[in-house]
Amino acid sequence: MKTLTGLFDDYDDARDAVSELEATGIPHSDISIVANNSKDWYDNDTSKASEDAAGGAGLGALVGGAGGLLTGLGIMAIPGVGPVVAAGWLAATAAGAVAGAAVGGAAGGIVGALTDSGVPESDAHVYAEGVRRGGTLVTARVGDELVPEAERILGEASSVDVADRRRNYEAEGWTGFDAGAGNYTQEEVDPDRSRAANRL
Repeated sequence: MKTLTGLFDDYDDARDAVSELEATGIPHSDISIVANNSKDWYDNDTSKASEDAAGGAGLGALVGGAGGLLTGLGIMAIPGVGPVVAAGWLAATAAGAVAGAAVGGAAGGIVGALTDSGVPESDAHVYAEGVRRGGTLVTARVGDELVPEAERILGEASSVDVADRRRNYEAEGWTGFDAGAGNYTQEEVDPDRSRAANRL
C-alpha cells in the first residue's frame, strides 16, 4: 500500500479525482477528501454524515455506503484549518484529533495524520496550508498495481504542483503549517483561487 495525495484549488476538480479513483477500483474506504468550507458552500443540514458523526458514529464509519465516498461528506473543524467538508479515513483521524482521541497521528492533526501514512512532512505542511487557504485535499491508500493510474489521476493539470506552491508560500514569508493560527479571511484565500483560474 502506498499513500498518494493531491491538492486541488477547486473542489469540483477534487470531486472528479475522487470519482476517477473509485472507478479505477480503489475502495472508497481507502480514499479521503478534506475541503475548506470557509465560504459555507456545503449545506450541513442535508448531510447524513454530520448527523451520524454528531451521534457518535464518526466520519470513518460513514465510508463504505453504496453511494461512494462523496455521499458520506460531513462538516467538521480542524485546528488551524477551520471549517471543512470531509469524508474518509484521513478525516476520521483528524476528527479523532479534534475529539482528543488517541488515533494514530491524531496528536499532530492533519499534518500528523498525513505523515503517519507516509507523506513527507514538508509536503504535509503544504497540503494542510493549501486546505487552510481554501483548497481540497484528496488522499488515497493504493495497492501497488493501481499506483501508476492513481498517480496519473492525482497529478493531472488541475492539481497543485506542491513544490511550486511551497515556493509561492515561502515567498510570502510562510515557514510551515501552524495549527494554532486563526482562519484566513476570504481576501487571504483568494490568491490560491486566482492561481487555479490562471492555470485554465
